[in-house]
Amino acid sequence: MRPSRPLPPELSSPFTLSRGLAAGVSAGRLRGSDLQTPSRALRIPLKDEPTLLERCRPHAELLPGAVISHTTAARIHKMVLPRREEADPTLHLSREPSQAVPRRRLVTGHRIALTGREIVAVSGLAVTSVERTWLDLASVLSVDELVVAGDHLVSGHHRPFGPPRFAVIPLAELTAYVNSKKWLPYLQRARDALSLMRVGVDSPPESWLRLLLHHAGMPEFVPNYPLMSAQGYPVVWTDLACERFRTCLEYDGGHHLSPEQQHSDHRRDLLTAEAGWHQVKISKEDMRRGKAAVLTKVQRGLRMGGWTPGPSCR
Repeated sequence: MRPSRPLPPELSSPFTLSRGLAAGVSAGRLRGSDLQTPSRALRIPLKDEPTLLERCRPHAELLPGAVISHTTAARIHKMVLPRREEADPTLHLSREPSQAVPRRRLVTGHRIALTGREIVAVSGLAVTSVERTWLDLASVLSVDELVVAGDHLVSGHHRPFGPPRFAVIPLAELTAYVNSKKWLPYLQRARDALSLMRVGVDSPPESWLRLLLHHAGMPEFVPNYPLMSAQGYPVVWTDLACERFRTCLEYDGGHHLSPEQQHSDHRRDLLTAEAGWHQVKISKEDMRRGKAAVLTKVQRGLRMGGWTPGPSCR
């Protein structure tokens, strides 16, 4: 069997059938075994794995007025999503309520009314804005999953070490945007998530840890909290801290194995103790073992700080 004739360079990523014909490729060549047909009038070269934007582009060409939305927009904006959503090959496209809903294989269509400020251009494609995308995620994510995604968006800090971190969108701005909306069926879920979001979180596991403690009725833990020396200046910035019971939590994601990091951790432990705080280290293994393993360690630290369990602890 003779090898297929090479396609023009402009057809190296997913393309529409009409674009292929316009490039001078014959209808027979467009049925070649080196091209996948994910949906009618679409072709995907099998040579390389297309990027998400490359997968979206021909669909946008075929559906005038369509906007990339929901979890697809979230992936483009690099939001934190559950694994099931990251692995889902389905593309989400939205159109105005007066237009036909997109119906194609591996495409989930939506009808939503969008203002001009709720649409941004990414590599020439129309995508829902960060704030609209997070709001629409409330239709498919749980409250806790929304909190984890939102913590990542609103997190910002300026510590005396390391580069500063700037929020993708400030919490106050996201809150004002959500509060401006009415009559959306998932609006209350978004508002519930906003009430649990906190600024300063450095990683999704820290968000999950804080939520686990919240749901168990533990005292409030504040993220990215500075522990002060007797002279009144910060000596340690801890992942989560409960000032009332002088208990701080450090999440160990498994990167604390090098001699240099162990030396730094040892110094940090000494400074924490000198500042009069009780430090509890939570590992990935603790989180995998579940709620009881984590709570046992945290409660031990809180008790050292004078905390006694109340009826809300469960």
